[in-house]
Amino acid sequence: MRVFARVIDSGGFAKAAVAMDIAPAVATRLVAELEEHLGARLINRTTRRLALTDVGEGYLERVRGILSEVDDAEAVAGLAAAEARGRLSVLSPPGFTVHQLAKHLPRFRTLHPKVTLDLTVSPSVEAPDENHDVTIIVQRTRPIEGAFIARRIATAEVVLCATPEYLEQHGSPRHPRDLAEHDTLMPIPASEQRELTFRPAWGGGDPAVVELRKLPPLMTTHSDTLYAAALAGLGIAGLPSFMAEDALLEHALERVLPQWHMQTVTLFAAMPTRKHVPMRTRAFVDFLVATFGQNQRDPWLASAGCESC
Repeated sequence: MRVFARVIDSGGFAKAAVAMDIAPAVATRLVAELEEHLGARLINRTTRRLALTDVGEGYLERVRGILSEVDDAEAVAGLAAAEARGRLSVLSPPGFTVHQLAKHLPRFRTLHPKVTLDLTVSPSVEAPDENHDVTIIVQRTRPIEGAFIARRIATAEVVLCATPEYLEQHGSPRHPRDLAEHDTLMPIPASEQRELTFRPAWGGGDPAVVELRKLPPLMTTHSDTLYAAALAGLGIAGLPSFMAEDALLEHALERVLPQWHMQTVTLFAAMPTRKHVPMRTRAFVDFLVATFGQNQRDPWLASAGCESC
């Protein structure tokens, strides 16, 4: 069952064999034996791709639930040993994965050397995924829906920043309305009105609503592309602090309008609702909270020394 599920997740027998450290011929034989045992074909094989049969689709759904129960049973048996071990499946958005998670993984590896991380990076993570042990979600405005357990990792601000060279050439905005005259790099779909609302960071006071009338030099919802463009000096970018931290620390980017608040996002580590959570899952979530979530302040702006003022 595990081999069958991995073949589908990996998109082929060879990739599944590599992931499971078995020979491709063994993976092929095990799935064939499973089909013979069931008396039904699960996968249609062609020279170019694999496709589930109708029977295979229904069987795979049940198999995932069975394997989850097996993992839970193993977790119960392993709780006495109190040691994190085994494969941990994590789904995470690219911005947090590249700029934060990756650089902290060596420390997690040192703490839990018997855990193997199976990391899937997806551009849109808005809800917990039942096929992963942990889903890292960046919540903006919509509440997270579904049956799950979630722990808050940290709160981050979306901040404006640009290179010192850009600001020297074009001037640094003193008020949000000054952005109308600048090249801005915002993750706003082209179909939506380019209107931003700012509130005084110190609390109170009237909000400032700014319409970005100037045609931007770049329109994309891909945050890492905006980050790279900002580093190249293309304009003023709106980036979550966990992406901008290193560039702010190195003064490759400077924060713009720190006295104004644009948007706050909250990061959660979500787990499927289960009676028994494996020790490896608990260890990973505890590690995330300990690394980023010790207090209510934005840890990345605090680290870079450019918190809202």
